[in-house]
Amino acid sequence: MAIEVGTQAPDFELSDQHGQTVRLADFRGAKHVVLVFYPFAFTGVCTGELGALQRELDGLQNDDVQVLGVSCDSPFSQRVFADREGLDFPLLADFWPHGATARAYGVLDEERGCPLRGTFVIDRAGTVRWSVVNGLPDARDEQEYLKVLAGL
Repeated sequence: MAIEVGTQAPDFELSDQHGQTVRLADFRGAKHVVLVFYPFAFTGVCTGELGALQRELDGLQNDDVQVLGVSCDSPFSQRVFADREGLDFPLLADFWPHGATARAYGVLDEERGCPLRGTFVIDRAGTVRWSVVNGLPDARDEQEYLKVLAGL
């Protein structure tokens, strides 16, 4: 079960596709975060969803908002995926311990070993302000993220 809106977002420390450490706590007091869990790099729905985020990046990521993608793929896979798809936002590797961050957010599919399609909008104070969780085959609508961010 995904964490609830109004709760404090679990902190994490993960490597991005460039080997840089990213901590949720680093954005506290500075930026809202759109945290987007996706099952696997290089798969059809995931590629489509992250491509849609990239196309809307000017409206989603700015001085006030940071987009972070998270999957259980390795940082090396994340790098090739980001380069191939032209993704200009951090892709974080929830690789080891496998799925620990997805589990903390309640979106790890334990049977398949990958996150469900969970998105969490986290405000500057670290509180979850909005979330949506879709099953593996069901893409999310990035336009919803824009509406939520406009209301923060």
